[in-house]
Amino acid sequence: MTATVFSHGGPWTEAEYLAFGETRDRVELFDGSLHVTPAPTPRHQHISRRLGNALEHGAEAAGLHVLEAVNVRLRPGRIPIPDLVVTGEIDFDESVVDGSAVRLVCEISSPGNAATDKVLKMHYYATARIPWYLLVEQETGTLRLHRLDGGHYVEHAVAKPGDTLQLTEPVVAEIRPEDLLPGR
Repeated sequence: MTATVFSHGGPWTEAEYLAFGETRDRVELFDGSLHVTPAPTPRHQHISRRLGNALEHGAEAAGLHVLEAVNVRLRPGRIPIPDLVVTGEIDFDESVVDGSAVRLVCEISSPGNAATDKVLKMHYYATARIPWYLLVEQETGTLRLHRLDGGHYVEHAVAKPGDTLQLTEPVVAEIRPEDLLPGR
């Protein structure tokens, strides 16, 4: 992939992006530009797995699916890879999940990607009309649940370690931030 990226001369098309196939790095497409980050840390992946587990029962009860690190097409040429999504019915054999199927998108921010998650991706997810956005702040263990209000997100609930985040949509779940962290 590296030789292909450095020899490419212009904006990336969605077809060129999808031709990469699976990679070890997290490669996202934002309006003709690639955003490449290394594989997540073990802490990040631990939080992601625990969060997915916390959402799984409520998702199944609602007829929804919890997926980790999948390509989500927000519009043609805009394909992020969120840490977790809760979706309605999808084709499990397609390489891309359409954003219209996503009910909740989750990002786990760290110091290296906080601006991307809190500004760029939040804006893109709101523009794609994804109803719920859950941001997990690794540094503090804080969970911030946002709901779509018009064309932007508003903070709906916050849970810090010692608190419990109560979700009623799109799934019913209770999440204690400290249960997501390693060593618990």
